[in-house]
This record gives sequence, structure tokens and C-alpha cells, in this order.
Amino acid sequence: MPRTEAAQWQRRGRAVSGEETFADTIARDQRVEPRDWMPDGYRQTLIRQIAQHAHSEIIGMQPEGDWITRAPTLRRKAILLAKVQDEAGHGLYLYSAAETLGADRGDLTRRLIEGRQKYSSIFNYPTTTFADVGVIGWLVDGAAICNQVPLCRSSFGPYARAMIRICKEESFHQRQGYELLMTMMGGSPAQRDMVQDAVNRWWWPSLMMFGPPDADSPNSARSMAWKIKRHSNDELRQRFVDMSVPQAEALGVTLPDPELRWNAEREHYDFGEPDWSELQRVITGDGPLNKERIARRKQADSDGAWVREAAAAHAAKHGSGR
Repeated sequence: MPRTEAAQWQRRGRAVSGEETFADTIARDQRVEPRDWMPDGYRQTLIRQIAQHAHSEIIGMQPEGDWITRAPTLRRKAILLAKVQDEAGHGLYLYSAAETLGADRGDLTRRLIEGRQKYSSIFNYPTTTFADVGVIGWLVDGAAICNQVPLCRSSFGPYARAMIRICKEESFHQRQGYELLMTMMGGSPAQRDMVQDAVNRWWWPSLMMFGPPDADSPNSARSMAWKIKRHSNDELRQRFVDMSVPQAEALGVTLPDPELRWNAEREHYDFGEPDWSELQRVITGDGPLNKERIARRKQADSDGAWVREAAAAHAAKHGSGR
């Protein structure tokens, strides 16, 4: 219920509880703001989801960051450097959104390092060739866009507003990845083989980015009821496949799924089942590079401690510390 309307009800002698106001805000498809009353479950669900999203942006800097010094041209180096910086910015927006819910950024980082919070499974796979940089832009950022554009209409205001800028930048990342792959596909046979190999390795992990099937997703129903999330895992996965198949055909690569075909009756592509046991292994810490990703994040956190301490001391000295 809008605050002005709630105030009118109160003036008429009808007390409105925070729970009623929250329920009405959700029903009217309006935004819940940090100072509004909200159920503890809603707050904790948001902190978990936003923190996982922020961690993914920060850990996601590692696979492509490894290629900044090895990019083949100055132009590709500058593009990659800017993209990795964007991902750092996305992480900071999201940690800020989590802080409006009362979360502490340092505590969230400790939870990540100690394995008590997760990040996207996709970033536990290695980037073995420069074609992986293009495929991450095309498929991984493409999957992220499918996931994240509906979050611009999330019921929690700070999260929804952060996602608007993030989605604009992710759309640009997706296009630069596709442009890189188009360039390589116009190159030598070895370059085209490199692109196909990267597509073969990243297709299935990209489908897993949407999470387990709806029937095995314990948090989806409640998140959708609260309008934090707008579409189910399976709906978003289907949307991603429908979007990617024509792009693969234009690019000239084959998606590694023998069951992939157009279904005229459904007006969607049918596709094979990802290996859900692999997803389970990766999200529980047994992926190809889980240990390396966390060890590097832990080292970066340790290396940056003096910067945070100096910033806090400066803020305290000038009266702007919290």
C-alpha cells in the first residue's frame, strides 16, 4: 500500500500493520524500500540472492582477467580490461544493495571465503584459449542477461535499480563477445576450430547457470511469490536456448546437443538434459577450479586489507566514517 494511502487509513482510525502494507505493496507490484517493514524471510532471501550475485561478479573477474596480459592486440586488451572493470563495478553495486538490508560487506566476503555462501557455478571452469573470452561474452553473459533483465522489476527497490545499469553493461559485454567470435570465425581454420571447441566446452555449463530444474529448486517458489524473481529456472533456460540457436547458426558453429531441434507445436526449441550431477558437484565445491578461485579471492582480500584500513582511518578522521 502506498505510504500516502496508509496514512489516510490511519487518519480514518484504521491502523495498518507493516505486514499488511508489505503484502499490499507486493500485490500492487510496487517496490519495497529498505526502511519499509518486511518479513525476515524476505530480507534473508534477498541477502542470500544479492550476495551470491555480488560474489559471482567478483569471482567472475578471474577467468577473463587471466587473458588481459595475453590478449592478441591492444584493442582486444583494452576491451577486456574495460569488461573486467565493469564486473568489479557490478559487484560493488550489489554489495551496496545488500548493505541496505543490514548486511555487512566484510561479513559477506568472509562467508564466501569460508564456503558458507555460493557464487555462480560457471566461473569454476577454466579459460584455456582466447576463444573462451568470446564465448563467455556470448553465452555466459547472454545467460546472465536472460536471468537478470527480469530482476530490473524485482520487488526490492535497491536491487531493481542496480540491475538496470548492470543489464545495460552486460548487454554490451554479450555483443563484444559475439563480435570477437565473428572475427575469429572469419579467420583461419585453426581459429574456427578454437571457437567450436570453446562452444563445446561452455554450452552445457551455460545451461546450468539457470539452476536446477524447477522441481528441484527449493527457493524459486517463494522468491516468485514475493516477486523477487519473475520467471522460473526452466522458463529462463528455454528463453536462453531459443535466443542462442539462431545466433549459433549465424555464427557458423554447432551447439553440442544432438537433441536440439525446433518444435513447431511448442514454438520453442527442444533440447537435451544437462548433467545435473555435474552441477551438483560444482556447486558443492568439486568443480574444476573451485579451490583455485576461492584461494585467489582470499589472497586478494588479504592483500587489500591495508587499503580498507586506510580508508576507514581517513573517513574517521574527517568525520564521515560509519
